[in-house]
Amino acid sequence: MRFLADGMLGKLTRWLRMLGHDVEYFIDMPDDQLIMTAIEESRVLLTRDIQLYRRASINGVKAFLIGGRTEIDKLVELAQHFGFGLDVDVNVSRCPKCNTKINPVSKEEVKDKIPQSTSRFYDDFWMCPSCGQIYWQGSHWKKINRTLSKAKHMAEMSSKPR
Repeated sequence: MRFLADGMLGKLTRWLRMLGHDVEYFIDMPDDQLIMTAIEESRVLLTRDIQLYRRASINGVKAFLIGGRTEIDKLVELAQHFGFGLDVDVNVSRCPKCNTKINPVSKEEVKDKIPQSTSRFYDDFWMCPSCGQIYWQGSHWKKINRTLSKAKHMAEMSSKPR
């Protein structure tokens, strides 16, 4: 999916990029410019701003009004509405910082750019070719998986008939 997120959705933007979605994000872009960018780039506008949502919809922009309070709630809403999964596949993940697709790299290529302890404990690494950020499935990976597991569970529970 190709999204454009408004300035209130920075954390959600990073989650969506990890899940492999192309998400442009601008902290201070005026509403008119967000609408024009969504049109020009054929992106779905994501917002928590009801006024922006209404203006975008009136102007023919495909927009989605996010109502969830927590990141988990927001992920569930989007996954259910747009029909995507809540699993990180590093083969399609994008850099959470800059939105570029990340690539696998050898430990040898990054050993001088990572902590020595990381090099001892981990073998699989990915790097963003644009910003140079290096990723590995370290201790934070448990938190990422826990969050996505909760989101998947919530999605399953809300889709079951009552």
